[in-house]
Amino acid sequence: MKPNDHVLIFDTTLRDGEQCPGASMNLRQKLEVARQLEKLGVDIIEAGFPCISDGDFEAVSTIARTLKNTRIAGLARCVENDVRQAAAAVAPAGDRGRIHTFLATSPLHREYKLKKTKEEVLDMAVRYVKMAASLVKDVEFSPEDASRTELDYLAQVIEAVIDAGATTVNIPDTVGFTTPVEYSNMIRYLIDHVSNIGKAVISVHCHNDIGLAVANSLAAVTAGARQVEGAINGIGERAGNAALEEVIMALTLRPEAFGFAPGSKVVGVNTREIVKTSRVVSRMSGMAVQRSKAIVGENAFAHSSGIHQHGILAKRETYEVINPADVGWGETELPLTKHSGRAAVKARLEKLGHELSDEELTQVFEHFKRVGDSKKFVYDDDLAALVNDSLDTHEGKWKMVLLQFTAGSSAKPTATVTLEKDGKSYTDCAIGNGPVNACFKAIDRITRTRGDLVDYVVRSTTAGQDALGEVSVKVQFGDDCKPVSGKGAASDVVEASARAYLNAVNRSIVLSERNACQ
Repeated sequence: MKPNDHVLIFDTTLRDGEQCPGASMNLRQKLEVARQLEKLGVDIIEAGFPCISDGDFEAVSTIARTLKNTRIAGLARCVENDVRQAAAAVAPAGDRGRIHTFLATSPLHREYKLKKTKEEVLDMAVRYVKMAASLVKDVEFSPEDASRTELDYLAQVIEAVIDAGATTVNIPDTVGFTTPVEYSNMIRYLIDHVSNIGKAVISVHCHNDIGLAVANSLAAVTAGARQVEGAINGIGERAGNAALEEVIMALTLRPEAFGFAPGSKVVGVNTREIVKTSRVVSRMSGMAVQRSKAIVGENAFAHSSGIHQHGILAKRETYEVINPADVGWGETELPLTKHSGRAAVKARLEKLGHELSDEELTQVFEHFKRVGDSKKFVYDDDLAALVNDSLDTHEGKWKMVLLQFTAGSSAKPTATVTLEKDGKSYTDCAIGNGPVNACFKAIDRITRTRGDLVDYVVRSTTAGQDALGEVSVKVQFGDDCKPVSGKGAASDVVEASARAYLNAVNRSIVLSERNACQ
């Protein structure tokens, strides 16, 4: 396949996606997402911003060392330490390592953020692209806020950084400002006015502030861009990034609409892994997928209208342009039961994309047995929820040992909680305006935190009265901190709520240690 007939998929779920308030992930969670992204078949994974913290450096380095096929990128400002840190972090990937360096170019950013002239910005861009190119073979440069940059100056910068060694030039719509027509015209302008543009891949990175991220990305592809950046489920700063699953399926389903030969394979992605990838990202990040979300939402292939149902029964294509199976819907295996052994659970977890150590498998299996005693079948979605709940809640932090609560129309809701940390147990109780609130208060008393509940969602992981309850919360710890997400799963909704809240508490502690509370 000729390079010009192929669109590279650049996934920034672990970098830009993780910047979404409440979506911070620890190392194990990032590794789970990275492994699944490699199974999906994305071309490049932007694994983090290595200089921003020791945790980000470790995550990028670990992912670069663990994955075997996907290219791994580390983000860097046009600052010497950033570039060198990014190079060191992606080094385990060898020739698959990429440095993605960026510098603002728009008048607003030059004047108010950088306080530099056009000439100074151009010199910085060239200097640090040259430095990056001396450390790795694969260099990407992004003129931040490109969509609000003067076209002639943007072309000048792009030409200069390609001469300096950039192999990919990204044209970001950083604040979701542009429109499809404007953006495609900008790409065409660069193709026509940058003399060496053929030496680099043109990439696009769109934000969704006015809901045009996917449309803008596809318009840019039609104009000649050959790399699209985005995040699974569209998570990211503010209103999020371009949702990669939508971009992928648009290019897969309608290649001719974007300038390719009908029926051609434009992206090298295994689309049957899309739904699984969406769920892994949702569970690991704590960011729920809205039911009506295209491709991966629970209602994406639901038909309630009698007319639609009749059409679907007669011929699926009457109301479905995508076969649900092609993106991974409807592939749940036979459920496990409480009689299933450790080997069977391990095998199913591996098929779901979870690679666990013996110690982690023991934790999940113990939780599986407890759940198996309270429900007849444990389905794949139940198992995936148990993995996140078992491993994320107490990674080096607070672990729930005991939970008891009483409530009723004539009784004051009371909860007694025992938590464990560093081998020591702590027990306390509290009264609340309901059993869930009482549990939260008891946890606050033990952990000496005070969280304000911002959002609370409960859903069943599968159908049936014995389904696991999965609770998602957003909690704010302190007026100056962003809300933190947490998830918990149990056959009892109150227990699931307490687990979700404790998950958020632990995440807030990790964020505080990483100085991420801004």
